[in-house]
Amino acid sequence: MICPPAYGMYQVSADVNDVGVVKVNLDLDNDFALRPQAINEALTNDPLIKVIFICSPANPTGGVIPKSDIIQVLEHPTWNGVVVVDEAYVDFAPPGTSLAQDVNEYPNLIVTNTLSKAFGLAAIRLGVTYSQTQISRLLNNLKGPYNMSAPTVALARAALQPESIKRMEENREKMFVQRDRLLEELPKIPGFGRFLGGYETNFLLVQFLGKPAEEGGVPDNEVTMKVLNALVNEEKLLTRYRGKEPGCVGTLRITVGTKDEMDNMLVLLRKKFEEVFAASS
Repeated sequence: MICPPAYGMYQVSADVNDVGVVKVNLDLDNDFALRPQAINEALTNDPLIKVIFICSPANPTGGVIPKSDIIQVLEHPTWNGVVVVDEAYVDFAPPGTSLAQDVNEYPNLIVTNTLSKAFGLAAIRLGVTYSQTQISRLLNNLKGPYNMSAPTVALARAALQPESIKRMEENREKMFVQRDRLLEELPKIPGFGRFLGGYETNFLLVQFLGKPAEEGGVPDNEVTMKVLNALVNEEKLLTRYRGKEPGCVGTLRITVGTKDEMDNMLVLLRKKFEEVFAASS
C-alpha cells in the first residue's frame, strides 16, 4: 500500500518485483494529511496487503505526518503486516519528528533513513533501517553479500563524526535561510499560484497557473511543463515536475540550494514564465 502523492520509487520497486499496489490517497482537501481510518479499512478488507509505505516528512508534499496518525495504523487490531516509515528528509524536520525510537514498542514498524539528503552523500548510496531484531535478521538474510563497499563505509563513518555532524547542521541552517527566502520571493513571480503541503524538507512544492492570477489563471500542467522543459533544455536547470500526482496539478518540486543557485533559479523562473505567457498572448 502507498498513499499518493508519494515517492515514485515505491511504485517502481513494486512493479519491478511484480508486487500489486493498493493506493489510499492522502487527504487532498486537508493539506495532504494521512487518512488512517481509510487505510485501516482497506487493510481490514484486503489481508493480502503486507507492507504499507508512509513517507514523513512527505515527498513530494513536504509535510510531517503526525505520529498519532501513524500509530493508528500500527495498532490495527487484526492486520498482519509491516508499516515502513520513510524518513529520508527527517533531518530537516523539527526535533522529535522521527519514529526511530518507537521501533522498540512496535514490532511491526520499520523506519528508514539515508545519508543522501541532509548529509549530501547521495553518491555513496547508503540507507539505514531501524527495526526490532526479528525484522533486522530477516533483512540481513535477504540482502546481497558485500552490499556496502569499503569506501562507502569509510565515508559514512566520517560523515557521522561530531565535527561532520556539526558541519551538516551549519549547512542545514543556511538551507533554512534560503527556503524562507523562496517562500517570500516565489509569490512575486508571474504565474505563481500557491505553495502546497508543508515546509519541513529541503524542497517546496509550488503550484503554477496557466496565466497570471490577476487574469484569472488556474493551475495548469501544460504551461508548467513548458517552463520546466525550457529550464532544463535551455538553462540546464532541473526541477521536479509533479503535475500528474493527485492534488498536484501544475506543480514543480523546487529543491533549496545555495544563495547563488537560488539567485539564478529565481531569475530564470521569472524569465521563462514571462516568455511562455508572452508567446500565448
